[in-house]
Amino acid sequence: MPPKLRLDQVSMTFNGSAGAFQALAPVSLDISPGRFVSLIGPSGCGKSTLFNIVAGLLEPSGGRVLIDGADATGTIGRVGYMLQKDLLLPWRTVLDNVILGMEIQGVPLRAARGRALPLVRRYGLAGFEYLHPNALSGGMRQRAALLRTLLFDTDVILLDEPFGALDAQTKLQMQEWLLQLWSDFGKTVVFVTHDVEEAIYLSDEVHVMATRPGRIVESILVPIARPRPRAVTLTSDFIHIKEHCLELLMTDLTAPLHEAA
Repeated sequence: MPPKLRLDQVSMTFNGSAGAFQALAPVSLDISPGRFVSLIGPSGCGKSTLFNIVAGLLEPSGGRVLIDGADATGTIGRVGYMLQKDLLLPWRTVLDNVILGMEIQGVPLRAARGRALPLVRRYGLAGFEYLHPNALSGGMRQRAALLRTLLFDTDVILLDEPFGALDAQTKLQMQEWLLQLWSDFGKTVVFVTHDVEEAIYLSDEVHVMATRPGRIVESILVPIARPRPRAVTLTSDFIHIKEHCLELLMTDLTAPLHEAA
């Protein structure tokens, strides 16, 4: 099956007063339609830079971003993009925050609300539709922000550490909730996290990144059947993948600068 998203030798070099800094070495990656893919790596490995390039917010120094085979490099609006901060508008209700992407795309207000309201109620926000964000918990705010991203109506969704600020129990609940949405909507999801266990539990494949410069050092398939009970994190297969990912990350963190460059 042709890839939904293809990164073709995408690289990024920033020029500053101290000279040129290569944030990303050429990165190539094919992601098939409907896959859930995670990127993990230490801070500074270029995960967010890569996301900004895919979203069209940064023009890469080299390479191309292709969606469904068409060049989307430097083009905004081709993917949904959610940051760790929910960025809900405090003067809007939950419902009117969720429909923001549809409004930007020109969907009439009544039609946007009509489409979003059943989803808001179905996916855990019933009773909160007409409240403002300051009345919501952190997990509820992330639900609203994720629904807004999904309803932007693109096939590819970028999620940049959406659960990083949540407490452990809420984070586990949100992981299950996200998997349900992914299953129901059939989107292609690219997920950034620092949590190795989260990446493995959620994903079909995990791509481990390293620094100096940022690059993918290994791509790891997660051959664990879905749906995945939480107890799968205690199985030997899961633990083996986790240990291998951690070994790759620690090798990068302890490597001398001249070896990693």
